[in-house]
Amino acid sequence: MNIAQYMVSLFHHAGVQRIWGITGDSLNGLADSLRADGHIEWIGVRHEEVAAFAAGAEAEISGKLAVCAGSCGPGNLHLINGLYNCYRNSVPVLAIAADIPSSESGTRYFQETDPGQLFAGCSIFCEKITTAQQMPQVLETAMRQAILKRSVSVLILPGDIALTPLPTKIPIKWQAPQPPLTTPDGQLIKLAADILNNCEKVTLMCGAGCQNAHDEVIALARTLNAPIVHALRGKEFIEYDNPYDVGMTGLIGFASGYQAMENADVLLLLGTSFPYRHFYPKHSQVIQVDRAPEAIGRHVQVDLGIVSDVLAALSVLQPLLIPKASSQFLQKCQQHYQASRKKLDAEAKNRHASSPIHPQTLACAINQKASDTAIFICDVGTPTLWAARYLKTNGHRRLIGSFNHGSMANALAQALGAQMVDRQRQVIAFCGDGGFSMLMGDLLTLKPYNLPVKIVILNNSSLGFVDLEMKAAGFVSKATNLDNPCFSAIASACGMQSCRVSLPNELSPAIDDWLHATGPSVLEVVTDRHELSFPPKMAPEYAKGFGLYSLKAVINGYGDELLELAKVNLFR
Repeated sequence: MNIAQYMVSLFHHAGVQRIWGITGDSLNGLADSLRADGHIEWIGVRHEEVAAFAAGAEAEISGKLAVCAGSCGPGNLHLINGLYNCYRNSVPVLAIAADIPSSESGTRYFQETDPGQLFAGCSIFCEKITTAQQMPQVLETAMRQAILKRSVSVLILPGDIALTPLPTKIPIKWQAPQPPLTTPDGQLIKLAADILNNCEKVTLMCGAGCQNAHDEVIALARTLNAPIVHALRGKEFIEYDNPYDVGMTGLIGFASGYQAMENADVLLLLGTSFPYRHFYPKHSQVIQVDRAPEAIGRHVQVDLGIVSDVLAALSVLQPLLIPKASSQFLQKCQQHYQASRKKLDAEAKNRHASSPIHPQTLACAINQKASDTAIFICDVGTPTLWAARYLKTNGHRRLIGSFNHGSMANALAQALGAQMVDRQRQVIAFCGDGGFSMLMGDLLTLKPYNLPVKIVILNNSSLGFVDLEMKAAGFVSKATNLDNPCFSAIASACGMQSCRVSLPNELSPAIDDWLHATGPSVLEVVTDRHELSFPPKMAPEYAKGFGLYSLKAVINGYGDELLELAKVNLFR
């Protein structure tokens, strides 16, 4: 048995079902071993970046180790952006970075790079196999590290070394490691209880670390009469069945979420590393609970940091708390949220007949018609904004994306991985035209592997969120304009059902046909590029920036665009 054969055998015993990648001569040993073994499927994508994104989504939905691979040089370099997303999303992924022949290392050989340095920033384990004597320890360590630390491991494997025979017959031994439960320090929990018991107004800010702790968080909010704000990655785990919900904060959040945090005596951060400093309160005490020690105090100074899984911490904290009698602060926050929510819903409803189609109307319609168990995956930018505001969770739906790494072109790529976990589950890729066109070559991956992904493309002929940021900073530029093709025609040429919609009365039946297609389908919707979204906290520089933009627009002959922008956003 050679190294490649041993790897495939161990992968099979560990429950790996597929490997994502693009083959190349440095991966010949792995490819031949997969063919001979017959248990693990090779998923050949059209870009290695897609392979890494897809593996990350597979790991995020399944909770299990996923594997991707890239051939030497440019092949594995293309993995890096997708692996950064996996690393920032804390999902278990093993990347096989094939390398040039070991005898040519250091000679500036064709396609030679230094994978060890290149992958160091997006992995918690990165080692090179140079001899058969390293097996199986290095391989098993890479897999265990990825699973236990919920992160990325990289194995650098020269093509010739992959074919090296093992020195002895090494048995296959594998016990699926279970990530440890991190429990809190008892004294710190008592300090937290003292702080919470001796203040009037508490706000909870909840992130992805609240997965599996929904009921406990709700019980805590009930005891403290505390409003619950959620980060974007916490939306799917904490928003539903939550009478204490007051929405999100941040650039795409609600004014109610911002005010609930700003006016609290104590802000309790639960499983979140929300990065935007200027949205944190200036005068509140801050308690942070997170299983990752490095997350404590990363973005805001804390008065008390507790390293613990959220569920473990709340189970100990709850009995020490004195129920708060007054609900005045909670009611005020809820009223603010209900007003904000009513305004957003009215915008979508009032514009349902407007042409061109408004993105709020599209998001609302998809939310109403999608399955109760749908997996939504949104591109970065305005698709994330509309998904966060209008797609509703229920404890069964999922919402994933590149929320921490913030990469374009993630939605279609991640949809492949999510759909591969369960071909019967509805997977919806909520794509922007910029993100979709960046990696749209992997439309060609859908049909060969029978992946019935539903892709909606918001075609506003613009890098919408970047355009908004430029306007807010006072810049006038055409650099965000996109001269798009007909994406629906491209999808049709790829052999899948597709439709292009530009009129509001066409939207509802088109969504029905799109969602009920038996295979992959694409819905291209021409949306209004002038729709703006404003953060819950309007800093003075934003108003100054928009004023400067308006002046420059008139001077540079863009008055018509400015009038259209005003008509859509100012006269609601």
